[in-house]
Amino acid sequence: MAIALTSDLVVLVLGVALAAAYLFRDQLFASSKPKTVPVASSKVSNGSGNPRDFVAKMKEGKKRIAIFYGSQTGTAEEYAIRLAKEAKQKFGLASLVCDPEEYDFENLDQVPEDSCVFFVMATYGEGEPTDNAVTLCQNLSDDSFEFSNGEHKLPGLKYVVFGLGNKTYEHYNLISRNVDADLEKMGAVRIGVRGEGDDDKSMEEDYLEWKDGMWEEFARVMGVEEGQGGDSPDFVVTEVSDHPPEKVYQGELSARALTRSKGIHDAKNPYPAPITVARELFAEGSDRNCVHIELNTENSGITYQHGDHVGVWPSNAEIEVERLLCALGLHDKKDTVINIDSLDPALAKVPFPVPTTYVTVLRHYIDISAVAGRQILGVLSKFAPSPDAEAFLKNLNTNKEEYNAVVTHGCLKLGEVLQLAAGNELKGIPTPENTTAWGIPFDIIVSSIPRLQPRYYSISSSPKLYPHSIHITCVVLKYQSVKNHHVSTRWIYGTGSNFLLNLKFASEGQEAPLIDSEEEPAKVFYPKYAVEGPRNAYKQDTIYKVPIHVRRSTFRLPTNPKSPVIMVGPGTGVAPFRGFVQERVAMARRTIEKNGPEGLADWGGIRLYYGCRSSKEDFLYKDEWPEYTKELHGKFTLRCSFSREVFRPDGGKIYVQDLLLEDRETVADAILNGKGYVYICGDARNMSKAVEEALCKILGEAKGGSAEVEGAAEVKLLKERSRFLTDVWS
Repeated sequence: MAIALTSDLVVLVLGVALAAAYLFRDQLFASSKPKTVPVASSKVSNGSGNPRDFVAKMKEGKKRIAIFYGSQTGTAEEYAIRLAKEAKQKFGLASLVCDPEEYDFENLDQVPEDSCVFFVMATYGEGEPTDNAVTLCQNLSDDSFEFSNGEHKLPGLKYVVFGLGNKTYEHYNLISRNVDADLEKMGAVRIGVRGEGDDDKSMEEDYLEWKDGMWEEFARVMGVEEGQGGDSPDFVVTEVSDHPPEKVYQGELSARALTRSKGIHDAKNPYPAPITVARELFAEGSDRNCVHIELNTENSGITYQHGDHVGVWPSNAEIEVERLLCALGLHDKKDTVINIDSLDPALAKVPFPVPTTYVTVLRHYIDISAVAGRQILGVLSKFAPSPDAEAFLKNLNTNKEEYNAVVTHGCLKLGEVLQLAAGNELKGIPTPENTTAWGIPFDIIVSSIPRLQPRYYSISSSPKLYPHSIHITCVVLKYQSVKNHHVSTRWIYGTGSNFLLNLKFASEGQEAPLIDSEEEPAKVFYPKYAVEGPRNAYKQDTIYKVPIHVRRSTFRLPTNPKSPVIMVGPGTGVAPFRGFVQERVAMARRTIEKNGPEGLADWGGIRLYYGCRSSKEDFLYKDEWPEYTKELHGKFTLRCSFSREVFRPDGGKIYVQDLLLEDRETVADAILNGKGYVYICGDARNMSKAVEEALCKILGEAKGGSAEVEGAAEVKLLKERSRFLTDVWS
């Protein structure tokens, strides 16, 4: 027995020794094994072995340009594709358009000397990279990250940067600036100046002003001449006569939706959520609308957290669909089935599912409701029905001031511009009889107009109270355009919010009412939408459905209820805070059930600063807040400003930032002593900045200093510690 045990022990010791030798073989035998830099194998280099090797793909496809885009909503990707198209048209150069999430960057230093890398980078949230560009940005900024040369250097790499941002946000174009600085630090060489687009004013105009100078410098550095390319189409559109009707997309957003098969519901496969409640939040008689909609997500697999966003997939208004069908001469064959093939899938992918129909593309898949871009008008002028129409479009294309006056300030969509150029009347319902047909190839429409994107709304409910229901609080966008020498003042309607308003009317069995204009009182209709959906899939008896998906957010309450919370959300900025308060109510109910009201004694206070015009007209969820106050046993405080009802002694309006200053001692104590959290939701252009300035003043005074120094330092610290969070828009 002893011999057997000894043998076992010897075997065990020997096994451990061998395992240790294997694990530490590099250190044990380092002297006999020279250190080498990993080199990609020939199999990887030829592009057939590693799909994440973009350099191999460039060489294999004889492409001298790689274009990486950091995109959250698709806009940066659109500009990346535009740059690739222009490189092809101007210089005959082929490009590889890349989602950085799909590639590795260890061999970024291996980009050939005669090639160039473009970075089209959007800044998202609080100065963060978009989800698909996180790894790329980390690799560029991390000094410990090694490229294939064994160093964090990119000597001589030629690059171009165009950033997409919004000046109303604090970290304007931070990501593109960081990428530029990181590349320059590593020895890369930028071609031209860094481009920066401002979505608050005109991303399109910023792009147009930047690109010409960039391409001129690009031609010089790359040794190419303009004129070597040509106007080649991106797509081939073919009319199909014998395709099975059940396999034709009529607005379905995914293959699963077409076949009615089950699957995960996300941005690539939205869920048609039934509407259970749809009601108006503003008082009867108001000249504005704000809709509250509740969507049933039971058995969908969709989950959400307070502070998340819901993406709503709208269609275009029917009048704009009809207008463009008529202007393109497609009205009589709008239901013709078409297939679309890409002539260069690496450059331009077909942006929506096919086969489909002409009317479906215009109704569901491309954004014909946006203001017409200046660049596309030059392309379309070649297909004008008359010399006057051609001259009109060319003038808009080349004359920036005229374009801004007529198209931008007049809020003209593409169909309206085509009508105006042809001398047609914009008023009334467009028909083939009153609208001149243009001979524009449909592939150009597909190439030039971006995909219709979802509209995002802060979810205004908590899953703790409504586990199978998502609530939306949406003010309806409706405003008047600026009159110019071609077009009179008209009502302009936001696509997403008016789509939801149509659904509210339909759910209530109502017709949209007539509204007034300056010239025609009570004769203007709200735009109508095909809310029944493709093949009536979004209507079941009297129940209507909305295609949605959930987008995650970091806009969250602190997990510990002892932390004080200050929320500032005027107007529909209150939406996520309704969810926040419901979250605390649900937690309070559980606590009270277990420990009684005394269980809330050490909770931090929750303060909501809300503002609207009047307590009688647009006070959102007016009847709910007192109930929440009761359930939270004094831990919830609502402070309201009514800008057209309660005024300062000098007659000035009172806003949420004024209420914060009135409560300066309470606010400062909650933040500095209670380690509280601050949340702001709503307008980024004015309100958010004014609130931050007020907080700087409050904290600066509390620290015995100034708003500019001590106050700004405290706010900066709050942001760094994720105790100052915003969910704002412009």
